Amino acid sequence: MSADRRGSERCIASRCEERPVAARLWALPARELGALLRSGEASAVQVMEAVLGRIQALEPELNAYITVVAEHALADARRCDVELAAGRDRGPLHGIPLGVKDLYDTAGVRSTAGSRILGERVPQEDAVAVARLRAAGAVLVGKTNLNEFACGVTTTNAHYGDTRNPWDVSRSPGGSSGGSAAALAAGLCTLALGTDTGGSIRIPAALCGVVGLKPAYGRVSCRGIMPLSWEQDHAGPMARTVWDVAAMLAAMAGWDPADPGSRNAPVPDYVSGLDGGLQGLRVGVDRDYAGRGTGAEVWSAFAAALEVLAGLGAQVVDVHVPGLEEGRAAGLVIWGVEAAAVHAEWLRTRPEDYDPQVRSRLEEGLALAGTEVARAQRLRRLLHRDLRLLFESVDLLVTPTCALEAPLRDGAEVEVLPALTRFSRVFNLVGLPAVSVPCGFTAAGLPLGLQLVGADLDEGRVLRAAYAYEQATDWHRRRPALGQGPGC
Repeated sequence: MSADRRGSERCIASRCEERPVAARLWALPARELGALLRSGEASAVQVMEAVLGRIQALEPELNAYITVVAEHALADARRCDVELAAGRDRGPLHGIPLGVKDLYDTAGVRSTAGSRILGERVPQEDAVAVARLRAAGAVLVGKTNLNEFACGVTTTNAHYGDTRNPWDVSRSPGGSSGGSAAALAAGLCTLALGTDTGGSIRIPAALCGVVGLKPAYGRVSCRGIMPLSWEQDHAGPMARTVWDVAAMLAAMAGWDPADPGSRNAPVPDYVSGLDGGLQGLRVGVDRDYAGRGTGAEVWSAFAAALEVLAGLGAQVVDVHVPGLEEGRAAGLVIWGVEAAAVHAEWLRTRPEDYDPQVRSRLEEGLALAGTEVARAQRLRRLLHRDLRLLFESVDLLVTPTCALEAPLRDGAEVEVLPALTRFSRVFNLVGLPAVSVPCGFTAAGLPLGLQLVGADLDEGRVLRAAYAYEQATDWHRRRPALGQGPGC
């Protein structure tokens, strides 16, 4: 455990003894907390104390954070209360606790990327996405755990310890944004930031029973985020409800002229568009693609979700999209060469500072032939064309988020990688927006996710459909039993 975290936890424990926290504020979504803050029924300080109390109680078991900034968080919460009292309301995120994946820069707070190499790095500026959320009133709680350099899908970390899934601590929360997802599910924050290069927002969202959105490529600036694959990295919001995710995206999105991947496109009012419903929307499903290699319980939940969508007025259309399977492999090739390029100097000068498994994956990219990369780029262009044509005939494409439930933590990551990324990586390759929303549980009580994919820059329709499905079901209202008893 880091000195930063030990110090923070001592502060949290002291405050819990001095002043009881408001009961269950940690469990409420931002939309409900905002109403309480504006009515005076709760304060931002009370909300933050409730979250910090949860961290004190559960963090030793979950290991969702690398660094907690308790004193700074409480000071910022006090400022939020003063602003509201003075009539300055920054919007729906004002005073809401935010966990940030430790791949993002945070001014004055160490930003490790889950690595030993950057273990003591303290940036001077926030990443653009962090700065925009803080300007909208969100309050930084701390930096969440991840696979080293976001290289993995299980949030195992040789330097800072593994994160555990709050639904079953013997299971992985998914990754690489597993710290963010676990923290959300357990009430250790209300909002969270993740990054997604092959599914790293959507996978842990599905396995931890929360909502995670990968926006279209370039919709949210990646400036100030440690890169992994320049052409496939996406920054995105995570929360316990679709409404909260939409409010986060509204704050984060927009052109950043200093980010070469950023796109200068109008940003819709994502929140006001949520109530449009599904009547008349055409929802495409490739049943052969969605069912091949998918676990029985995952398929059952997915089939039930399709029935809900149809019952809400959507027209479920069978489609076939050639190249989706090959697209996952092409994404891995492009990921491999770009990740190797990002890390080439450190691989040469500091190889011993990497987890050997992470170093091995990165070094594989150095051996990829130019012909393999050329074929992958060609396939990407073909998939862009085919998916553009598909979205002329349907409004959305749906799949399970993952082909299996949360795996046991004692398994090898390479064994679960294909099943966890099977439905996600291809949409990083082509940069389309995709969201994971809770859609059921296994018999053992493990969450499952439904993925909805939209046309380029059409996050509004994706969120609208996800919201309609969420409101018709109660999966998102369930909470893990961990830490539900009395206490700080």
